[in-house]
Amino acid sequence: MPLETQVQQFKENFNRVEAEIHKRIVGQDDIIEGVLLCLFANGHVLLEGVPGLGKTHLIHTLSEALSLSFNRIQFTPDMMPSDITGTMLLVEDDHGRKQFEFQPGPIFAQVVLADEINRATPRTQSALLEAMQERTVSVARTSYKLDEPFCVLATQNPIEMDGTYRLPEAQLDRFLFKLQIAFPDEDELGEILRRTTSETETAIEEISDAETIQSMRQLVRGVLIAEHVERYIIQLIRGTHPDNPNSPEMTKQYVELGASIRGLQAITLTAKIKAILDGRYNVAFEDVQSVALPALRHRIILNFEGEGEGIQTDEIIENILSSL
Repeated sequence: MPLETQVQQFKENFNRVEAEIHKRIVGQDDIIEGVLLCLFANGHVLLEGVPGLGKTHLIHTLSEALSLSFNRIQFTPDMMPSDITGTMLLVEDDHGRKQFEFQPGPIFAQVVLADEINRATPRTQSALLEAMQERTVSVARTSYKLDEPFCVLATQNPIEMDGTYRLPEAQLDRFLFKLQIAFPDEDELGEILRRTTSETETAIEEISDAETIQSMRQLVRGVLIAEHVERYIIQLIRGTHPDNPNSPEMTKQYVELGASIRGLQAITLTAKIKAILDGRYNVAFEDVQSVALPALRHRIILNFEGEGEGIQTDEIIENILSSL
């Protein structure tokens, strides 16, 4: 199939899925696009926002539109790792023989909602690490392969700290994007009111499937990126490190730890998708700039002075972009 045709089909599929989600979700254009960017880049998403903004509704609608299996995990402080991955059960067959049999946990789905992930203990949170990175689950010395495509969409409340456990840096780094959901404006609130308090229930059409998503992911990796754009991304990542002599003064003053190599990969892959959506076969500086905030905001660790002065990591990233 010609490259132009593949790019056109990618754009059409992406836009159709986006439009289908908008049948239920009012506004939140950037959030919906960000979730789809992560999905087609083979990554995971951390959604941050106060309760009641439709995070769960968005993820469930996404799984319906893509015809993917869906499971929701409600994280609580008393949850154990086996509640996520599954466990070995002693079962008896028709002949009375007993043997251990693996009972899969809710992680065995293609779209997994990790609701309020920061309410579980670090031990339980870590049960997701192998699945997110390797797409496998290991129980009793046996590894089980997860179905592709596989995507974890985790949510957390940014203002409620009671009974929560901060996600470790290693776990945060496994999320391709961190998306911050804002409260709807007046017009959006009116539309939400009308949609959610009437008798009408919106049906979601299945737009795509697992095979199509896999082929779209393959196309993304084939998008070209020029050497000077690669250098731009590298300078952006290096600019988040305070020990880099070329980093801006703001980075050197307020940052403890800069972005990892996964941040480099996240920006590159999602910028390639932005290029495809714009009908181009190569990545531009604007594509990189448009994905820098969600790709890096959770990968920069502020020092004591930065936290004390209330500096936001978004400010650090914008300062670096303006200096490049």
